[in-house]
Amino acid sequence: MARAEKLTLAEVLTEIQMSRAAFYRMRARGQAPRIRKLPNGQVRVTRADLDAWWDKCAA
Repeated sequence: MARAEKLTLAEVLTEIQMSRAAFYRMRARGQAPRIRKLPNGQVRVTRADLDAWWDKCAA
């Protein structure tokens, strides 16, 4: 089974063309893609979660 692609926050922000501040405002409202926090404090977004979020935005 292939491991899911995990994107850094910087990669996600570049792809969705959004500032970090805007992303965190959306996250506070529960409108951002699901993030996963690593033990070192960094965050990742799986490709599947980002794609699902894009689909939800387009609907």
